[in-house]
Amino acid sequence: MQIIWTRLSRINPTTLGLIGTILITIGSFGAGATRNRGGLLSALGLDFLTFGHGKGILEIVLMVGIAVLLGAWILTGRHVIVEKPECDDDRFATTWRSLWAWVAPLAFAAPILSRDVYSYLMQGAMMRDGFDPYNEGAAVNPGPYLLEVSHDWRNTTTPYGPLHLWIGEGVTTLVGDNVALGLIAYKVISLFGFAMIAWGVPHIARKLGGDPALALWIGVANPVMILHMVGGMHNESTMVGMVTVGLVLAVNRRFVVAVALISVAVSLKATAAIALPFVVWIATNYYAGDTAKVGRRVATFVITGVIGVIETLAVVGLVTWASGSSWDWLAEISGNSKVVNPLALPTLIADVVAPFIQLFHERFPYNAILAATRTLGTIALLVGLVIIWWIFRQSDRRAVMGTTLAYQWAFTVNSVVLPWYYASVISLVGTFRPPMWVLRLTTGASVVLALAFTGGGNHRFYDLWFLGVAIFLAWAVTAYVFPMGTKTPSPERAESPLAPSVHAVRQQGDQATSHPQ
Repeated sequence: MQIIWTRLSRINPTTLGLIGTILITIGSFGAGATRNRGGLLSALGLDFLTFGHGKGILEIVLMVGIAVLLGAWILTGRHVIVEKPECDDDRFATTWRSLWAWVAPLAFAAPILSRDVYSYLMQGAMMRDGFDPYNEGAAVNPGPYLLEVSHDWRNTTTPYGPLHLWIGEGVTTLVGDNVALGLIAYKVISLFGFAMIAWGVPHIARKLGGDPALALWIGVANPVMILHMVGGMHNESTMVGMVTVGLVLAVNRRFVVAVALISVAVSLKATAAIALPFVVWIATNYYAGDTAKVGRRVATFVITGVIGVIETLAVVGLVTWASGSSWDWLAEISGNSKVVNPLALPTLIADVVAPFIQLFHERFPYNAILAATRTLGTIALLVGLVIIWWIFRQSDRRAVMGTTLAYQWAFTVNSVVLPWYYASVISLVGTFRPPMWVLRLTTGASVVLALAFTGGGNHRFYDLWFLGVAIFLAWAVTAYVFPMGTKTPSPERAESPLAPSVHAVRQQGDQATSHPQ
């Protein structure tokens, strides 16, 4: 194993990752989330690469590309982030160049790892044509877009907010029923969102006294982010981008604009709302000051919170009205219960408990157990978010830590979880100098998630051989990037996430003496 790592270390990670994403791009046209009708290969007379042995070859090309991209990310983490001293400015510049070199080929790739973008186009076309995606399924509006929507989703409503439909309506109005142009439009949108994430993450890290290079490497150059935000074109790219920029504004004391931008993100996807209560803490700490008495802090909190709620409702209401949508989207927030995979803790528990119960009651329904665990998960979600929000209230750094943990908790106990949901967690986890165990866990989990889906969008979480291999690789990669004895790459060791630090208190005191811009 050491010989392999030694030989790999001689390879330029930027070049290696570029080769990887070029391979992914080539493979995407035959082994990605390819179109059921038409497409580039069809136009070129190369249909034979979309099925049979031709598709098999491109599947290998795509998966090799993902593996090569992972290797480039790993080498960057070890030799650029961990081994170089933090004072070396080249760490950030090298990671920044690598990031965009890796992303560039994917700008020209077909959708990969998910068919969701076809549903985005379909839902936009429904709005354009006078249908209601919150109460009607895609099948009510036959056409070129419907042919590309997965059969599982042709009779389901959308779980996204009015901004999502407004964007889709604008895209489909612009391109008509041209699927290819619609995909190009969504690629541009996803790249714009990804650029917001890439810009915002280092800014947050600098403001919190973190390591911008580390934050960029683990939070943006991460293959999970590149593959799903750019390659998969998920609307998380835009949502997470707006939340990230909103947090940059918040830690720079532009609270009104910060809340407004995050509220716009809420109107795209409701999970953005998890960040808003922590912005209230940041504003409260700033306006109340470090030495304020309890009464002043409570009054400041109430005023800040009320203003934040009013502004959020106003912004979301304005987007809902302007988009021509309705408030029915609130009833669809919970998502669709069709998605079943062990990434969601309620599903994992049901997967373990159901076979045991069925030993004694052979016909006991799995769905009954799943319904019960999902109900308990919803309760745990609400209680956990309140607890996390209260614990992480002392400073800007603690608030961003709390936002990250709150997202992680939500995705752990939620009824439906998919790999790209974790973009909200991954993007922030490196900004606040996390403890080494958090970096190791995030790195290992990222390896598993990056490999978890086939090019066409099917997951492998129930393939035991895959889980075994992926977990072993995750362990090996983590041990290579962060060898035993490696400390958190910072001037001082990061404290436990649950305990306020002297640094945090000092930071808060400094903030109290500054002024809004």
